[in-house]
Amino acid sequence: MATIQIDLSGMKGFFKAEDFEKFKKDSPVQQRKLQNKTGKGNDFLGWLDLPSKISSDEIDQINQLTASVKNKVDFVVVIGIGGSYLGAKAIIEGLSDSFSAFREKGTHPKILFAGQNIGEDYHYELLDFLKDKNYAVVVISKSGTTTEPALAFRLLKSDLENRYSESEVRNRIVAITDSSKGALRTLADQKGYQTFIIPDDVGGRFSVLTPVGLLPIALAGFNIEKLIEGAKDMEQTTSTETFENNVAAQYAVARNVLYAEGKTNEILVNYNPKLHFLAEWWKQLYGESEGKEHKGIFPASVDFSTDLHSMGQYIQDGKRNLFETVISVDKARNELRIPSDPEDLDKLNFIAGKRIDEVNKMAELGTRLAHIDGGVPNIRITIPEISEYTLGQLIYFFEKACAISGYMLDVNPFDQPGVEDYKRNMFALLGKAGYEAETEKLRDRLQGE
Repeated sequence: MATIQIDLSGMKGFFKAEDFEKFKKDSPVQQRKLQNKTGKGNDFLGWLDLPSKISSDEIDQINQLTASVKNKVDFVVVIGIGGSYLGAKAIIEGLSDSFSAFREKGTHPKILFAGQNIGEDYHYELLDFLKDKNYAVVVISKSGTTTEPALAFRLLKSDLENRYSESEVRNRIVAITDSSKGALRTLADQKGYQTFIIPDDVGGRFSVLTPVGLLPIALAGFNIEKLIEGAKDMEQTTSTETFENNVAAQYAVARNVLYAEGKTNEILVNYNPKLHFLAEWWKQLYGESEGKEHKGIFPASVDFSTDLHSMGQYIQDGKRNLFETVISVDKARNELRIPSDPEDLDKLNFIAGKRIDEVNKMAELGTRLAHIDGGVPNIRITIPEISEYTLGQLIYFFEKACAISGYMLDVNPFDQPGVEDYKRNMFALLGKAGYEAETEKLRDRLQGE
């Protein structure tokens, strides 16, 4: 089947040839660290061969649950934050009809998300929406104590317990959590919830191809076997150390060469609104993996052509520390042609009869050329279409490239020590037991301000 392609021609003139060769020679060294598990964070490399080792039993278990749920409830609320929701959200949004939320009930439940924020209005409105709805919950947390999802789960669990018997609540809650420890594991065992396991050696942002992502995607009605197949093919493709045949290594090298030239900000660009949340997932993957030790490329994203009318001016003429990675989709899912208008007041008859996708592609090409001329290097990643198979490829491609790139930066791509700082402050400000000293320090600091 067709695979994703990478085009580095939009980088020409923005780097020194010797620097490119240096990073190119380094890429197989970093790949061997991954494959041999000798690099930093090597106890979190379970994602590396995950596509090829997912068991048929696990897939069957997910599909069986999907079959039992789809005729029982109209909505499933997936509770999680960061990697525990972004991957599933990215795939579901990418594959869904853009207006499915406004359509009548389909063959599968509609997926809602909670636990990704602490917005009081959001949670109030969610519970208000669900008060006369038939719903179930999938709660995702390795520990069960992460504030945002734990808070959302407490609210929804209470709502279900107020409506149904204990046995019925048990049938409406699924927990994806640690195999043996943590608050959610303890609760699931006590209450008898059906559970799926988050592998110990897979971090949240690399967990799309575990039940964390696969279960919500299957519940939404999409083919997880095809998603896994795409990822598996990309796993095999990117296992080679031959640079010319390894798109993940090419991407890792390209972005590090540009970073060495002072291009510190990478903008992921799409021309298809279905890929908006893919970019949100990508931002976490790269930001949390590389942003350490005062190093790392800052990941941002835009939806074109929409954001050409907001961010286009800055990208064209602003500070020249940017480069763009463009995700280009070869084939649109549907066909729609532009009608002719006898009055032609909008002066668009010159494109009458053309497909909208052709206009979109010319917008893409014209923008890439303009930005390159304006001093913004471009990397182009092309996927044949938006499907389970190609998104599976894209997910694994970005994961593998991220790991190689992180090792090139000499950071641990698989931890996130800085994420804990805000939590300590929040707990101290809320008066959590055990944080008394921090509470006192923060109060003194705030009073001093």
